[in-house]
Amino acid sequence: MAFLPYHSRNPFFKSIFGAVKTDETVKMRLLLPRSFCVSGAYLLLTQDGELPVEYPMYWAGMHGEEHEIWDIEFAVPERGLYFYHFDYDGAWGRGSVCHIGDGAGAVANANSPREEWQLTVYDKDYQTPDWLKGGVIYQIFPDRFYNSGKPKDKVPADRILRTDTENQPYFRPDSEGIVRNNDYFGGDLSGIEEKLPYLESLGVTCIYLNPIFEAHSNHRYNTADYSKIDPLLGVQSDFESLCAAAKAHGIRIVLDGVFSHTGDDSLYFNRANRYKTLGAYNSTESPYYSWYSFYDYPNGYKSWWGFETLPEVDEESPAYLEFITGENGIVRKWLRMGASGWRLDVADELPDVFIDALHAAAKAEKADALVLGEVWEDATTKWAYGVRRRYLLGGQLDSVMNYPFANAILSFARDGIAEQFYTAVMQIVENYPKPALDVMMNHIGTHDTERAITKIAGENCAYRDRVWQSEKNLSQAEYKRGELLLMFAAVLQYTLPGVPSVYYGDEAGLQGYKDPFNRGYYPWGHENQTLLAFYKRLGTLRRSLPCLKDGTISFLSSVLGCTAFVRENGTEAILVIANRNDREIAYNLPDDWQYTREILHRKPVTSFVHVPAAGCVILKRVK
Repeated sequence: MAFLPYHSRNPFFKSIFGAVKTDETVKMRLLLPRSFCVSGAYLLLTQDGELPVEYPMYWAGMHGEEHEIWDIEFAVPERGLYFYHFDYDGAWGRGSVCHIGDGAGAVANANSPREEWQLTVYDKDYQTPDWLKGGVIYQIFPDRFYNSGKPKDKVPADRILRTDTENQPYFRPDSEGIVRNNDYFGGDLSGIEEKLPYLESLGVTCIYLNPIFEAHSNHRYNTADYSKIDPLLGVQSDFESLCAAAKAHGIRIVLDGVFSHTGDDSLYFNRANRYKTLGAYNSTESPYYSWYSFYDYPNGYKSWWGFETLPEVDEESPAYLEFITGENGIVRKWLRMGASGWRLDVADELPDVFIDALHAAAKAEKADALVLGEVWEDATTKWAYGVRRRYLLGGQLDSVMNYPFANAILSFARDGIAEQFYTAVMQIVENYPKPALDVMMNHIGTHDTERAITKIAGENCAYRDRVWQSEKNLSQAEYKRGELLLMFAAVLQYTLPGVPSVYYGDEAGLQGYKDPFNRGYYPWGHENQTLLAFYKRLGTLRRSLPCLKDGTISFLSSVLGCTAFVRENGTEAILVIANRNDREIAYNLPDDWQYTREILHRKPVTSFVHVPAAGCVILKRVK
């Protein structure tokens, strides 16, 4: 076996796995050959953006006959992102031990890269909502879920109301060359309330709603009035009723907060003069003028990604901050109405001062309110607008949408490279604070991405236009293959650290490429019964397994198209084996997993277990 001087994921070398709390003592060990004649060893710890600080390590005895142990105990008082490696003084001068990937270290030579390990240090008082841990999130695009048939008042006349819910949303430009996104299928809040028993049967404990506030597009990411429910969805009393009814089913409601921009056709900007109020576009005397940044009034203004229909907001404007995060602001208003938290759209485009204020407002209103951010990368290393973001160090986000896990799961399901799956998962697990990790939003599809079954089994849509996407459906063979691989992916999604998030209709077999084809109407009465039964089975299993709430994860293997990992707490453990090969395999089990119970398919377990082709098994062991 090759000599290993350090491994950050091995408790022999690092006493605490992954991120650590402020003032929490961690012990590190370095193993060096006696033949190096080491006279001193050092931990080089660098706070992000600062110079490294050298800490002497202490000789701690022999390890066998050929290696010596050097160790150090230390605690970091200040939260932040840190990086480290080791140096030593030997017979041939100063040498280094650096990171070579997947937590492993090696003695550096002239040709090797000098990478460092990351150490995330988070506030010791950082806590995240217990109510979400161990649960299941269900994401609903409100217009496309279920229409209660309840009459609606004050619906603007420029909306197209459709009844052909089996067809695609409109995507072609109109006679003026504009895609207006103004066709509606009529899903509403009362419809969601009507379907709560169905969601409970899936094991859902949290509904994440795409925007519900008044806006003049079907996606509603161009907010027109933060204080009102969109008239096609209902009124405020419908929202309060939904929250109360959901609570009776053990389900919480989380809202989508679109705070980096508003619509140009809004109460605040009023470019189309739809509202009687004086918007920022109408007059520099508008009470909302300070919210926006004009460079050539009124038609020259900063807009989100250059879309003139989405004027950017100055989130640090005192007037805007007060409106959104003040004591009587939008954040607290809707929490009072029954919401349990907020998902922050494009969180990396919101400045720290705004996220700090929003977090404080949400927690002041409800101590267990959830504040979740849309971040597509590793949230601990994210740079945005020239600064390293501190989302997960305490005082900002409880957690984020877990795109790294989504990419890892979908890539493994599609391509079957187990080693890449292990690397992607463990990087996040090692970097993220445990409180955040336990409430990660583990989706494999959202309103911004292809449907999961399409992503796994369909052609790549990169560089394909909307016409191609609208005409391209999975063949019968592709769909059957996708059905199998979606169940494979769902097992991983439901058993990795964090909380699985099901995008409405994925469990029913909806397919589709990107916006708007991923936003079809839920196929009530035409669901894929195989997938639906499987998702219900996973929901039942998840409720029955406390180790999935906050248990640790460790991998037994991840090679040759098969991965196996253990989730465990103090009382129970499960072993998940995912075989992406196109043939069944017999997985030889370690001694402590032999003759246990397989709980997904109820397969027999001896010294080995048969794992289906492109399938998974879950073994359970009580400690």
